[in-house]
Amino acid sequence: MLNRPRNQPSISPQIDARVLAELCRRELVPALFLPSLDQRALRERLRRRMHLVRLRTSAKGRIFGLQTQWGVRVSLERLRRADGLTLLERAGVPELWRRSVGECLAVIEFLDARLEPLEAELRPFAKADPSAVLLDTIPGVAELLALTITVEVGEINRFASPEKLVSYGRLAPRVRQSGQARPRSGPLSKSGSRLLGWAAVEAAQQAWRESNPSHELYLDVSRRSGNHNSAAVARKILIAAWHMLSRNQPFNPAPRTTSDTSVPASSRLALAA
Repeated sequence: MLNRPRNQPSISPQIDARVLAELCRRELVPALFLPSLDQRALRERLRRRMHLVRLRTSAKGRIFGLQTQWGVRVSLERLRRADGLTLLERAGVPELWRRSVGECLAVIEFLDARLEPLEAELRPFAKADPSAVLLDTIPGVAELLALTITVEVGEINRFASPEKLVSYGRLAPRVRQSGQARPRSGPLSKSGSRLLGWAAVEAAQQAWRESNPSHELYLDVSRRSGNHNSAAVARKILIAAWHMLSRNQPFNPAPRTTSDTSVPASSRLALAA
């Protein structure tokens, strides 16, 4: 039923149907994107992978926190060796904390065992999808993240602009404005694809590398905010993805400039015209 003012008298369903039919004839009703059953199955595999990776990341973060309490820093790779927990004992970490670290290591081993066959199942899909192969050329976006972005985006012509894709990835900040007051940016929007936003943020984690085109933006945001917020880099990755898929071109960042009059780092990550 069409929305109508409260005081307006009710209109018969026949008239409503006629109005909707006329809107459809004029192509004024937006079409709803419905992925096929195979696409939905692939999305479910990718979402399962996201869930497992996030659990593994949580376990890694807890290990870091447990070590920080005692001023110890042992890499995860070193802890996973046979004598890893012995190193913590020598560093003065009490047994209770060492047991907690051991539990987290066991969780990571368990999740790795689940992720390995799932990722092996997904790689052929990534290699066979031309869009995923294209997005794999973005620094920091490996083949499985490229497949994730491709599957979640679907048809790129669904998004009229890069900003629409960023918003769909839940990476656009909410804008609050009251009356004539100056608009203010709030927290990130919660509407859209969680999987798409997660994939972009995962790819943005690699921006700490100096060879990454987003490295200067990464440092710029870190200086201004005091933390390594990956949302800004993730937004630029989705903007680049929109241009790449729209033009069917591989990633080609704008050349860096070292002059004092260079543009801000936040605007450098774009495809060269």
